[in-house]
Formats: sequence, structure tokens, C-alpha cells
Amino acid sequence: MRKEKQERADKMMDKRNSDATVEAANPLKTLTRAEFAALGGDAVAYIKPVYGQVLSAMIHDAEFDAMTQYQLVMSADGTPLMVSDSSDAVNEWLGDQSIGLATLH
Repeated sequence: MRKEKQERADKMMDKRNSDATVEAANPLKTLTRAEFAALGGDAVAYIKPVYGQVLSAMIHDAEFDAMTQYQLVMSADGTPLMVSDSSDAVNEWLGDQSIGLATLH
């Protein structure tokens, strides 16, 4: 009896973790850039606090202090749009753009 329960649980986990289930649960992960842009993905951004060490690995043609925390503005598709060490500068820049700001949680 215990073995049957374990087999059923294993089958349920396999089904839950199958690629088809993951794709069905996350259809946005399979969108092309054009499809994403058509949904407004190019008009949405988010702000992510990152340290200079991370930025240096992402952006090779600029220097960042490794221990300073910066504000990175990224488009919804993950493209870096703007970097600043000041929240005020980010807010001013966003005020000049026609971009919606998404919140992270």
C-alpha cells in the first residue's frame, strides 16, 4: 500500500514538472521579441538595485565601483535602459520617458 502511494506521488510530481505543464503555466516565456513588443513589453520597465560588481559584468564599456549600489532601469525584456547611483536621477529620467513602471515583489 505504501509503495502504491509513493508511485502515485511520483507520477503526480512527474506530471507537474513536465515541460508541457511548465509551458502551459508560463506562456510568456515562449513569446518571440516581436510578440512581446506587441503586448507592450517595450513600454514597461522596472528598477533593480544592483552593486557595481554586477554592473561591470553586464556593461563592459563602463566602470563601476564594485561596492556602490546603483539603480538599474531595465525594460521588461531584460535590456538595460539606464543606470544611476541616485534614485532622484532615475525618477527624473523616467519622467521624461513614455514607459510604465512595473513593481517587483
